[in-house]
Order: sequence, then structure tokens, then C-alpha cells
Amino acid sequence: MTTVVNYNNTILLNTSVDKVYKALTNEIPLWWTEMFEGSSDKQDVIFTVRFGDNVYKTMQVQELNHHKVVWYVKNSLIALPEFKNQTEWIGTTIVWEINEQEQNTKLILTHIGLNSEIECYQVCSNGWKQFIDSLKSYLENGKGTPFLIQN
Repeated sequence: MTTVVNYNNTILLNTSVDKVYKALTNEIPLWWTEMFEGSSDKQDVIFTVRFGDNVYKTMQVQELNHHKVVWYVKNSLIALPEFKNQTEWIGTTIVWEINEQEQNTKLILTHIGLNSEIECYQVCSNGWKQFIDSLKSYLENGKGTPFLIQN
């Protein structure tokens, strides 16, 4: 029997726990996507992130404190022609663990349900890498590279 491993990424950030928490709760458009609707700064609120017309994720904030932010994916569509199952994110959970370490903050992202068994794993894990890099750049240099609204 094979053990299924969820997507996981750990980064060290040269910033404070408070700034990381603020980026995950109030500043999502500055590092993930400008196409942000709703609110992500209170428990049980719902927000949607969009990446153009064909990709979106609607999430409910399940847990919120300065050491852990948890989002439950209530609805999602990845309408790319190469995917047969375009709703694989529905029912998955995104967990951000924020840990102070000396002068730095360690951020651990675990996407429960995103694993090598699902169709979008390669595309989605590459997407997470891109936006984690954007988050790191935003927190350390003041400028992220979020998905931009296309005119």
C-alpha cells in the first residue's frame, strides 16, 4: 500500500509572524491574485480567488490565529482543457503554519488533498511554488508577483 503525501512547502521568511499573518488574512491580492472577492480576516468568512475566467477557488476560513490559518475549499474550477476532473480542489484544506524562529519566521504550507494521485498535481504544485515565491518576495521586499487582472 502506497502512502499518499499531501503537497507541502516550507519557507524561511526574513520577517515577523505578524506580517506573515497579515499577508494571509488581509493582503492576498498583493501576492496571490488581484482577482480577490470577499473577506479572509475572520473565522467562517468566505472568499474567492480567481485566475482569469477559467480558474477560481472559493474558500471558507476555518481557523485563524497568529500561528495557524486554515482554509477549506468549498468550490473550485480549473477549466483547463487538459483536465478531465476540473473540480479536484473541492473538499481540500489549505493549512498555513506560522512559527517564529529566532530572527525569522518559518511558514509551512500543507494542502491536504493535493497529492500525486490527483490530475492537477503537477500544475497545482507548480502554481503553489510560484505564489509562495511571490509571498516571500512581498514579505521581504515589499513587492509580490500576484496574478494580474487582464484587461
